[in-house]
Amino acid sequence: MYKADRWKDYELIDSASGEKLERWGKYILRRPDPQAVWTDKSASGWDKPIAHYHRSQSGGGHWEYNGKLPERWTIKYDDLVFNIKPMNFKHTGLFPEQAANWDWFSDLIRRANRPIRVLNLFAYTGGATVAALAAGAAVTHVDAAKGMVSWAKENVNSSGYIDSDVRYIVDDVLKFVAREQRRGKKYDAVIMDPPSYGRGPSGEVWKIENELYPLVCECVKILSDEPLFFLINSYTTGLGPSVLKNILTLTLKKRFGGYIDADEVGIPMSAKSGLFLPCGISGRWQSIK
Repeated sequence: MYKADRWKDYELIDSASGEKLERWGKYILRRPDPQAVWTDKSASGWDKPIAHYHRSQSGGGHWEYNGKLPERWTIKYDDLVFNIKPMNFKHTGLFPEQAANWDWFSDLIRRANRPIRVLNLFAYTGGATVAALAAGAAVTHVDAAKGMVSWAKENVNSSGYIDSDVRYIVDDVLKFVAREQRRGKKYDAVIMDPPSYGRGPSGEVWKIENELYPLVCECVKILSDEPLFFLINSYTTGLGPSVLKNILTLTLKKRFGGYIDADEVGIPMSAKSGLFLPCGISGRWQSIK
């Protein structure tokens, strides 16, 4: 398991009965999590979160507030600063488990001793973008949702990288990659966090089981002659690490050699010593160990 175990401003206090109890800075939130199938609640405080997201049987859900919660606040990971805000459908604008991947590729970027150009696809609010900028890379940040791209700019600015080499693109990922091919643009690394299902700005339909492998194939065409790494994240139920490993073997390793690994990503539970909550999977290709 890739473990995000260096957080100070975020803490997974406990998880049980399909929910998790978390500390985001100084605020305690209670949110659904289908991976928490066990029923024992080892921590106190389950009945006293400042905000509790309740799922609706008809779909979606709502936040219940038990105190005054700011519209948004910030948390830090090392020197990275992220703006947090409770959103519809339980999210807060950040997936803290991804810190395990930020550490991995940041080390590769710093050790490369050359300029690295990173393409971040389905880039959401820019956690990976900020981490790559902090490591010294130039980043092209692509997401179909204009609001998420604006949020990413806030995170970049809050982290102090306002003058860094970053491009923000609001576009359908497949169309953008095709245009970059025609322009002859090249990247040294690709990060992607594709949804299970989604729609682009013009109604384009994305289904991960149909589109992921073709997208990776197209991305390989815009890699430089000496690519550094390729990262695929997935939160799709039923898609295992071996699937991502196979995709990377058939595409990246077949052309460039290098090293491949794939595993679950997880966060330690403070109230259950030694246990980690699995939070999706990641497939990693890298040119050097």
